[in-house]
Amino acid sequence: MLIETPTVPPGTPGTTRPADPSNAPARRRHDDAPDTMALFGRLAGLADGPERDAVRDELVTAWLPMAHRIAGRFRDRGESIEDLRQVAALGLVKAIDRFDPERGAFESYAVPTITGEVKRHFRDRMWALRVPRRVQELRNKVRVARRELAQSPGSPEPSVAALAAHTGLTEDEVGAGMEALESFSTLSLDAELSAGDDGYSLADTLGAADSSYDTVIDRESAKEGLRRLPERERAILYMRFFEDMTQSRIADSLGISQMHVSRLISRSCARVRDEALGRHTARPGHPART
Repeated sequence: MLIETPTVPPGTPGTTRPADPSNAPARRRHDDAPDTMALFGRLAGLADGPERDAVRDELVTAWLPMAHRIAGRFRDRGESIEDLRQVAALGLVKAIDRFDPERGAFESYAVPTITGEVKRHFRDRMWALRVPRRVQELRNKVRVARRELAQSPGSPEPSVAALAAHTGLTEDEVGAGMEALESFSTLSLDAELSAGDDGYSLADTLGAADSSYDTVIDRESAKEGLRRLPERERAILYMRFFEDMTQSRIADSLGISQMHVSRLISRSCARVRDEALGRHTARPGHPART
């Protein structure tokens, strides 16, 4: 990036006008933009090895102040300056590895490369929730559109339809972008939602898992299998599990042995379980379903 050296207007007391335009103040680069074209030319002619690594490290050291300056532009955005400098240094290394000395000045190539690396860091690492890149792009478009539509003093908050018309997006896409505007950071479950004496946290408003749902699901899953059982087996299961009768009492009631009652209970329960899990037992003339 080039900056102009201030010139003194003609006729100012105590000054003299240059006699030759070639003596006019020259454009200069930032102080952290050293002249390293010779090193880049040397780097381009070296194969991978210790010598190339040494030249590359020398270039990194020379241009590191510029990378730190670029990182400083993004301070106070929720990331420590030390981490931002590390990211900028990584972008600098990538710029050095990809730079072609025949394409122009290194600074004009390195600045957007390093800046892009820092911006990608914010895009990919700073979100509290992982948001798809497409949604992040929608968020940026919606944010810019809201700022542009609200520039005039007293302008109302732009509607979804107005944002869609301004950005060329659909209203659903605008809605997704607006939701993402609030997704960069998360709210702690311990955050107080009420300032009164009966204050409660966000966690207090969340429901808990209800074990009764599992019971309902199990009962509904077993109903069909129970209906398929022979009447005697259904009666045995009812007496055993709903009337809490012992196997001996069931055997006496039905006039069969206790061992036979035990086998019927085991077989019936296994059949109902298999059908509830979708593994129907094979019946004569019907293949088993898996």
